[in-house]
Amino acid sequence: MNKQYCRVGSATAITKEGEGLAILEYQYKNFIAKASQIKYANTQLGEFFESKASKIRKTLEDIS
Repeated sequence: MNKQYCRVGSATAITKEGEGLAILEYQYKNFIAKASQIKYANTQLGEFFESKASKIRKTLEDIS
């Protein structure tokens, strides 16, 4: 019998340090852009994106 893997909720491990930093930087910029676009339309969603961006920024600062 072959193994079957479920993709729901799965995560890919970041193996290279440079690759991980690039992904985190991309996510940070993406959340900042989303927060600025939605800030005036829906404040709760904008605040959510800002909080995600701040968490990623703290992680980037800890890594650097």
